[in-house]
Amino acid sequence: MQKILSGNQVKSLDQKYIEGEVIHSYQLMERAAHAFCNWFVAQVPKEKSVSIYCGTGNNGGDGLAISRILNQMGYSVAVGYIGNPDKGSADFQHNLHLLPDKLPVSNWEKVAESEVLIDAVFGVGINRPLEGEYLELIRYLNERTSLKISVDMPSGLPSDGPLEGEVFRADYTLSFQFPKLSLLAPEHAACTGKLTVQSIGIEQRYFDSFESNRFFFSGENLINYHKKFLTSSHKGDFGRVVLAGGSYGKMGSIGLSTRAALRTGSGLVFCHIPTCGVEIIQGSIPEAMVLSPGSEQEVGDKLDTEGIDAVGIGPGLGKGKNAAKLVYQLLSHYSGPTVLDADAINILGENPVWLNSLHSNVVLTPHLKEFERLTGVAAKNHFHRMDQARDFARKYSCTLVLKGAFTLISFPDGQQVFNNSGSLHMATGGSGDVLTGILTSFLGQGYSMKNAVLGGVFHHGHAGELAGADRGRGTLASDILERIPDSLLHYGIV
Repeated sequence: MQKILSGNQVKSLDQKYIEGEVIHSYQLMERAAHAFCNWFVAQVPKEKSVSIYCGTGNNGGDGLAISRILNQMGYSVAVGYIGNPDKGSADFQHNLHLLPDKLPVSNWEKVAESEVLIDAVFGVGINRPLEGEYLELIRYLNERTSLKISVDMPSGLPSDGPLEGEVFRADYTLSFQFPKLSLLAPEHAACTGKLTVQSIGIEQRYFDSFESNRFFFSGENLINYHKKFLTSSHKGDFGRVVLAGGSYGKMGSIGLSTRAALRTGSGLVFCHIPTCGVEIIQGSIPEAMVLSPGSEQEVGDKLDTEGIDAVGIGPGLGKGKNAAKLVYQLLSHYSGPTVLDADAINILGENPVWLNSLHSNVVLTPHLKEFERLTGVAAKNHFHRMDQARDFARKYSCTLVLKGAFTLISFPDGQQVFNNSGSLHMATGGSGDVLTGILTSFLGQGYSMKNAVLGGVFHHGHAGELAGADRGRGTLASDILERIPDSLLHYGIV
């Protein structure tokens, strides 16, 4: 996992690396420029005209180095600067002098329109709203219909807090080494566009001296998060799990969770469902077994957990009396691994005194609205919500998975991890039910809480990427669960 540092820490990290490796700062900038250009050539044909808008700080220095390299690669490039280039940073000046004479450089107002705009005006250092000529430039660029790309940060966006004022609205943002915190906030998605993170070779040991409990997980060493089984293993070794939920008209939810648990490798999967769903589950999922059905329309209020390795509860559950009693019973009498989702979370939000029954074997998987119901407080912004999630996990000694783009996982030790898998095509009904099945399965197979949640959330997102690549906007939750085995195989999990 990659540690996420604050904007103020970035300069110190760069300096520490430069001193440790005995290199010049412009050499690190050159490395960043090459990382950007290697990504760029895979996105943009050489027939496209490119204009790069540069401030006079180090982000502008990145832009100048990028313009030189793209020019060498055969792109038609023009550079527009803002500010006084004679007073630019040392690395800006260095790269300005390296530009070939044939590459046009002028004040930004004189740059002709192009098919691709690259924003290298401001990086992580900005801490106030844009104003004056800078605001004029960004407004001008935002009016263009060109493809827009930001270097490290969209100009005008602070690295660690909510946006104030106007900002460059990028189609793509390429961030170096790790994503800056504000790039992960959903309210900034409209200006960040598609986020890509490119390494510039700073080894992890240089991050060790910087304090941060926030990390970015892109599936590094994912196989190490998985439990290994022997060729002599039998179905009992792969866990006995129960998925509890469903109600009249909502049996699809618990069906998705059940199938997801089976596709993730559970040995035995039981369903605790109402009577109205018995034939549905038995007819559509022959591998599952029905356990202790409840009334005709609602799940039973008691669950025998003897011999059960993990329980997932909530999908399609409803909020009737039996459902509430079942949630209370599990929290009060079952200490094994438990996944709470959907209506189980909503019931918990309506009975806040039950929060004190949460424990270290519980993981909750709310989406943003469910999280507000759980805390009873509407977040001011995602930065406030991040703190709320961290404090909630600490206070109740549980794990909280706040679903959405860059799903945020908060552990009781204060560590928070942003997940870097998934796609917009996963924004479909039932996607969260699939995650419940995956997490319950891994926990039932004996995974530690951290390994189950980190691996489960990542595979869920990756399966969504695979399904979305095939189905696009037509992706269904059932498409996602069918790609779970492909995600496991892709990362060597057999």
